[in-house]
Order: sequence, then C-alpha cells, then structure tokens
Amino acid sequence: MPSLNDIRSTFLNYFAKQGHEVVDSSPLVPRNDPTLMFTNSGMVQFKNCFTGVDRRDYVRATTAQKCVRAGGKHNDLDNVGYTARHHTFFEMLGNFSFGDYFKNEAIPFAWELITGEFDIPKDKLYTTVYHTDDEAFEIWKKVGVPEERIIRIATSDNFWQMGDTGPCGPCTEIFYDHGDHIWGGPPGSPEEDGDRFIEIWNLVFMQNERFADGSMVDLDMQSIDTGMGLERIAALLQGTHDNYETDLFKYLIEASATVTKSEPYGDQNVHHRVIADHLRSCSFLIAEGVLPSNEGRGYVLRRIMRRAMRHASLLGATDPVMHKLVPALVSQMGAAYPELGQGQALIEETFEQEETRFLKTLDRGLKLLDDASGDLEKGDVLPGETAFKLYDTFGFPLDLTQDALRAKGIEVDTDGFDAAMKAQKEQSRAGGLGLDASRMDAKTYFDIVDEFGPTEFLGYETETAEGQILAIIADGERFDSASEGQEFELVLNQTPFYAESGGQVGDRGIISVGHNHIEISDTKKFEGLIIHFAKLVKGEVKTGDNSLLEVDHARRSQIRANHSATHLLHEALRNALGDHVAQKGSLNAADRLRFDFSHNKAVSAEDLSKISAEVNDFIRQNSAVSTRIMTPDDARALGAQALFGEKYGEEVRVVSMGRAPTGKGADGETYSIELCGGTHVKQTGDIGTFVILGDSASSAGVRRIEALTGAAAFAHLEREAGRMAEVAASLKAQPADVMERLKALMDERKALQNEIATLKQQIAMGDGAGGGAETKEIGGKTFLGQALQGVSGKDLRGLIDAHKQKIGSGVILLIAEDDGKVAVAAGVTDDLTGEISAVDVLKAAVPAVGGKGGGGRPDMAQGGGKDFSGADEAIKAAEALLKG
Repeated sequence: MPSLNDIRSTFLNYFAKQGHEVVDSSPLVPRNDPTLMFTNSGMVQFKNCFTGVDRRDYVRATTAQKCVRAGGKHNDLDNVGYTARHHTFFEMLGNFSFGDYFKNEAIPFAWELITGEFDIPKDKLYTTVYHTDDEAFEIWKKVGVPEERIIRIATSDNFWQMGDTGPCGPCTEIFYDHGDHIWGGPPGSPEEDGDRFIEIWNLVFMQNERFADGSMVDLDMQSIDTGMGLERIAALLQGTHDNYETDLFKYLIEASATVTKSEPYGDQNVHHRVIADHLRSCSFLIAEGVLPSNEGRGYVLRRIMRRAMRHASLLGATDPVMHKLVPALVSQMGAAYPELGQGQALIEETFEQEETRFLKTLDRGLKLLDDASGDLEKGDVLPGETAFKLYDTFGFPLDLTQDALRAKGIEVDTDGFDAAMKAQKEQSRAGGLGLDASRMDAKTYFDIVDEFGPTEFLGYETETAEGQILAIIADGERFDSASEGQEFELVLNQTPFYAESGGQVGDRGIISVGHNHIEISDTKKFEGLIIHFAKLVKGEVKTGDNSLLEVDHARRSQIRANHSATHLLHEALRNALGDHVAQKGSLNAADRLRFDFSHNKAVSAEDLSKISAEVNDFIRQNSAVSTRIMTPDDARALGAQALFGEKYGEEVRVVSMGRAPTGKGADGETYSIELCGGTHVKQTGDIGTFVILGDSASSAGVRRIEALTGAAAFAHLEREAGRMAEVAASLKAQPADVMERLKALMDERKALQNEIATLKQQIAMGDGAGGGAETKEIGGKTFLGQALQGVSGKDLRGLIDAHKQKIGSGVILLIAEDDGKVAVAAGVTDDLTGEISAVDVLKAAVPAVGGKGGGGRPDMAQGGGKDFSGADEAIKAAEALLKG
C-alpha cells in the first residue's frame, strides 16, 4: 500500500519524466495575489504565468502545493473533523502548461498516471467534460474511456474562470466509483451529492478570455492547470473512503491519543481528527512566520490553534499538549517540506505559549463567569456587557460563554454583546476602515452619519420622491459640487431607491436637479446611509440642492416580482422537501432570481414540477401581499421565517402572502410569512408566471434553484415551445410523439453504426480500404503496415486485435484518415513485447504524418497526426526501426 509520501513522489516523478519542471510549493501567504488571505490552490503561484505577465525558463511545471482554507471565501474550518474530506490544510498536486501542450497531451497524461502508475481500475473511473467541449470528449474516448462514462456537464462546475473577466475555460474532471454499497449517483445525476462517486482530479483548459460584456475569444496562449487533492487520492489508493484513515492521519491521531492519554478511536475520534488537521495548518503557518494575533492572518491562526486546544481539553488534557505533537508531524512531512524541520523550535514554542495562555483564559474565564453568573438562576440572562468584557479583556469567546451557561439554563444577552462590540468599534473607527468592494471610504461615511444621521427610505410606498443632496463624494473625499461627466457617490436626506440588501439588488434610475440629470447605476447601504452611485449626464449639481428622484419603474417591478416569488418558492420547497429547508442565500435581480437553500441532494424532476406548480397556484390566486411591523419575537411567534444574512433590530417587517387551508399565522390560512426588508408586489398575481430553469449544487449541503418570472418566464416558455415545434417538424412527428420518434431514430442510428463498423473492419481486413495490407518479414519479425481511409481512430484498436489474431506473431502499424482526422495505432503481439514496444513503433511513425508522439503500452499504442499523405513514409519509418 503506497504511503502519502510515496504518492506525492510518484506524481512529481511522473511529470518530471514528461518534461515538467518540479517547482517547490509556494508559501501559504501568497506573494502575487493580495486579494487572498492564504494560498488555496496550486495555480496561485503561476497566476501571472497564465496571463503572460510573468515569463519563466520553463513552460511545463508540476507541484505539490500546500494550501489552507480557513478564512474568507474558502473556509472549511467548521466542517473539519466531522466529515471525511474537509481540511484546513491540504496538499494539491498539479501539472501546468503555459502555452506548451494542451488537451491532447493533458488528458493522456492524466489517464496514464491514474491507470498506469497508480493502477486504478479503468472500469471504476468516470469523467466529466463541459457540455460544449467535444474535443475533450473525443480525447477521453480515444484514451479508452467508454462513451457512457463520459458525462457532459452544462454548469459552472465544469467551466473555470479567474474572475468575471480574464482567462477562463472548460474543465474535465475524473471521478472514482466506490461501488453501489455507497449511496450516490454519477456527476450530473439527481444523486450526485452522494459519496459513491468522488472527484479525484480536475483538469482546467485555459483557452478563452472573457470580457466585461460576456463575450469570449480564444487566448493566444492556451494553457493547462490541474489539481488533485493528495489526501483524497491517498484515501483511494489506501482502500478507504475517509481521508482521516490514511497513513499520515492515523499516525497523527495515534500521537494525539498518546499525549492526551485517551483512546484514538470511538466517540473521541472526532477530537483527534480536529487536532491532527489543525496541527498541520498551524505548524506550516508558523513556519512561514505567521504568529497568533487578534487581526488578519494571525487571528485566523489563533482561531485554528484554540479550536484544536479546546478539543484537547475535551479529551481531558489539563496541560499544554499541542507542542508535543510537532515532532510527529515533522517526522512524517519534514522530508517533503524542510521548512517544518527548520522551524520546529519556533513552532513548538508558539504552540506551548499559546496553549498556556489559552488554558489560563479558559480557567480564568470560567471562574469569572462563575462569579458573574453566581446570582443567576435557571431562566435568567447574563448581561451582554459582561459577556463582552470576558471576550474583550480576557479573550473568552462568546460561544464558550454560551456553552458554559447552557448547562445551567442561563442565556446570554447577545443583543447587549453586539451593542458593546459596536460601541467599541465606534471608538476605534477614527483609524478608518476600508470598503474596497464598493469604492466607499469608511471614515468619510462615518462622518456623514455623524453629521446627518441615517437616510430615510421611502421606497416601500413610492418610486418617486423629492430629496435634498447632503453630500457628494468622489475617491473617498467630499466635494461641494459635481460637474458634467463626473462619476461620484451621492447621499440625500431621503430616497425611494432601494439599497442592495438581503439578496435584492440595488435600484437604478434618474435624479434631476432642475434641468440637470444624474444617472444612478447602483445603490448600496452603509451604517444606515443609502449611497447612490451616480454619473452627472448634464449640467452641474451641488450640496444643498433639492432634487427629484425617480426609480427605474420597469426594472423595480421585475425585481419585486422575483423577490416575492422567492418567498413562495421557499414555502413550496419546505412543503415538498421538508422543514429542514432554510434559505442560505438569494439573488433577486431584474432578469432572474436565484435561491440557495439547505438540502443535501439534488431535487428530483418530479419535485421540481410539483414545486413549480405550487408556486404558480398561489400566483394565480392573486391574493394581497401584506406588510406589518412588529418585534422579532412577535414575528417568530407568528411563524415567520427569518431570511439568511439579514440583521434584525427592535422592529422588523413581516411580509405575508397566499391563502392556504392549513397555513400559518393567527388566521391559520396564510401560506408564506417571512421577515424581509425588501420590496414586493401588491398582489401575487403581479408576479405573472414562474418557471424553474434548474437545480444545481451551490456548496456542500446547499442547493441552488434559478428561475424566471413575468415576461422573462413567458418569453422562455415561448422559446422552448418554438424549439419543440422545430424539433417535431424536423422529425416529422407531433410534439407529443417526439420522444418516441427520437428513440426510434437513435436505435436506428446505433444499428447503422454497428453495421458500418463491421463493414469497415471487413474491408480493412480484406485489404480493400487503401492497400498495403500484405505482411513482410523484417528483422526476423512479421510486419503489417496499412494505410486506411474512411476509418476512424476509435476503430483502430479492434483492427489491431484482429490482425494480431490473423498473423499470430508480429508487429502491426495502421494509419487511418476519416473526416480530415489522422490517427495512428501500433500493435505488438504478446510474444514480442520483450523485444520491441508498440510505443517505440508509434513514435517512429507519427512524425511522418505530422504527429507529436502518443502513448500506450508495449502491446498497443495510439497517437495522432495531421497529414495523411505521409502514411507511406510512416510505414517505412516503422520498417526502418524493425531493421535496426
């Protein structure tokens, strides 16, 4: 059984033999991407190579890249220890090409490594390609993957992009089938979220450049970026479904059990898993100079360290133990990553000091908590100010305070805690806080809040209003006026423009000051201020001016319809799938809606149809949409659903819609009741109609439904009906009979393909497809060289096998041309593979037809070319090889 270290070495050595430069892992703190907290993939260090900004003295590279995902967008921290494949630290194996080779080499490389070097059974492997990537599809077929195990995927799962603009391209993924004893289906199926089919490698074909308008062109330099998780492939090769049962983790888990004097497995195993994983991430970060602190990367490190230390405490450890595990880690990973050994003393010292502080914090915090809650009884509430003092002064986290008091039946005033936190932030804000995503300077806007207070929002009741310009801001500075053509941000005392929040996008529209016109392209919110992103189209405006504000009515109407539809969709999902469904995110734009919800598998077509029908039933009901203001407690008592990502104050807006016989609320008939600050239709019928476009995975345990409403939905249905009519006309069938007719044609096509394949083989074997099929004795071996026209590359393997049976012993070379594509195949009978390899025969022949190599086994090898006219020269080259 190969060890994790063996697997890493095999991967790097394989690609080194293929001409790749073995490049050391880049640091966990990225050198070339300030937007990332930590390196989270293998391509980070090569980002500028792909864009052409950076030129190196190699065009092929391979790495084992250390990665951390424990903060920001990619954060797996809370899942670690509880799942089989989540880690804060992991290694990503990868091979890269910067304008050198592309799909024709990358796919065979992957296939040869997996099925050859790693000896993974071919019949256990599936691949996915982007649905329009016919080239990758054909290459997978050529290397030997059956067509039924190559799955076309139309979602972003199989299309990679560096950002909204820039390099991008389709992906192909390799999946391993763990067997039908594990629940799950292949990628693209309703059961794809199960654990039966596990992705082991992703190959990205960086072939396009995307522009701001969504258009794409081919890149001049087409490149390859692949990623294979070392822990995941190690689990597979070591015969387990769990990364934590691989040799490295077993070793670290047993070391954890030894230092904590506890059993390594059973109920305590999850604690050891957390410790083993966090030991790795923390040690590597410390080795690079990241130290525990209360901000930035140091804060993330401290959070990971203290999480591990708390699990050690739960195992009964009363003294620091994490530093005692560092030698075990260095013994396992120090050879591959010398920085661990070089930094071992610092790592051990940092662990011991931090754990000593933490244990004191834990002990002192519990004592202070006992003092603060000593007079409290079951049902009482600990003041938020006290909880914040424990956190701010002694570093005792809120969640530990809540956990410690939960057993006594005492709650914590979290609102008071939040208020104390906010007050502290107000005191420290003079230093300035960045709002880089929206071009808004925090200090400037804090000053505006202090001077004028929050903006009054009028948009629930009207889409036009008057307002006074309070502030004009450009590049973070306030100005008294703005001139024609200038872009800036605008704050008014009141506005009907809705600021982006709760999944609903910000409004657009026009603000007029007399004959001067301002275009509003977006609206955002900051600390109670509503910020209008503006461009002055005509004239000049200044602070103090009175203005007329007009929201884009058509756009707002579409947004309202989509937002109200998400409320109906949410309830329909709960009815169809269960009460576990909860909103995890949404987008309510003018042209579409998107709704993310908690659910651990794909929604079946039957359920999607049921959900769509239910939403449309309540749209046609055309019931009134009502809004009430109440306290959060009263709203929850009414049965209102709180929406993901929203923050609620002392009063909340409760939006109700639909009449159902067994509904919610005091009347027992209301269908949907939700806390929501967005804008909505007056009647459900204003939504028009509702069409689900599809269901997809958003993240682990979260599904995403995209849908259309109103005119967009109707246009979509018309397009689909038109397409169906065209298909039916082409098939000379009624729309209702299309599937039956299509099945008959597919069956007929398959039969004809089989017949053609049989005829082609008969012709080829009978020397009627191009001549040159006579055998020769060359170098004491029987040789058959043949040029075939009208024969595809996929048929050559069968012809090689047939010729082997016919000649008994010898060497075969076939060059075929079909539809402008040239394929080359070489075969050697088993008795001669010790003397000559089919790979050598192939490599001797392909240059004559414009090929660049190929690959295979000693008994069978295949490649390609461009120029069929060189077939005779290719055969002569093979003969020359046999002559010696």
